[in-house]
Amino acid sequence: MAKISGRPHGRAATRLAAAAITAALVGTGASAFAAEVGDAPMYGITGVDSTGASYYYAPNGEGGLQSRVPLDTGWKDINFLGLVDHNADSIADGRWQTSTSGDLSYAANDNSPLKNVGHGWGIYNKLVSAGNLGGAEGGDLLGRDASGNLFLYLGYDDGTVTNRYSVGGGWNVYTQIAGNGDLTGDGKSDLVARDTSGVLWLYKGTGDYKAPFAARTKVGAGWNTYNTVFAAGDIDLDGKADLVGRDAAGALYLYEGTGSAAAPFGSRVKIGTGGWNSYRLIF
Repeated sequence: MAKISGRPHGRAATRLAAAAITAALVGTGASAFAAEVGDAPMYGITGVDSTGASYYYAPNGEGGLQSRVPLDTGWKDINFLGLVDHNADSIADGRWQTSTSGDLSYAANDNSPLKNVGHGWGIYNKLVSAGNLGGAEGGDLLGRDASGNLFLYLGYDDGTVTNRYSVGGGWNVYTQIAGNGDLTGDGKSDLVARDTSGVLWLYKGTGDYKAPFAARTKVGAGWNTYNTVFAAGDIDLDGKADLVGRDAAGALYLYEGTGSAAAPFGSRVKIGTGGWNSYRLIF
């Protein structure tokens, strides 16, 4: 388990303790637990390098990250990883992953064997474990195909998913798609997407799987400075979902969630000075 550093108090302390335990759950197969942890997932950040070794960074309770902790090895042939919370307690219950062969598997945090969820997932050039989009309790999965069509798979608590539902076309205009939690303060999971010109757009969640997103609204320009944009849940432990960007120099920046649809993120804060380009996957 990652060591809890600093002296956070109150709600932040509760959320930090739960986040530290999540670090142990992700890789060890320990049983998950329920806790009063707020409205945004506390996943921390995991990086996977070119050798297939993975490392976990827990929140430090002060808006940044603790030192990395070795998590697992043997992930060299994995090309997507996404944590999922099935029971809305803000703690990861397991992870979805796809292999280079296009198989989707699920690894639960209960020491059970890796479960095959389905074949043929290689048709998607982007997968996002995006939180609860369909109105049920558990997290759901999005896939975008080569034609730019986006599909929603509702998740079950055993890691399996429903048949896909069409979200719509035209999503190939985006170079990054991210989301895992509520960005607007209405209790529904949202999505952000960056277009080719570097503009970031917000898609508010509706909670209706048949039409999971409202019309997009502009967040701001200049996001092309990042080669990766991803949602790591609540990093600063204030109960609001955050966003993280990695720039070309390998520095990591946190955009703290505000809970406001009009301005969903605060000013960026550097939480990693360099070296993050060593990871081929970050989630």
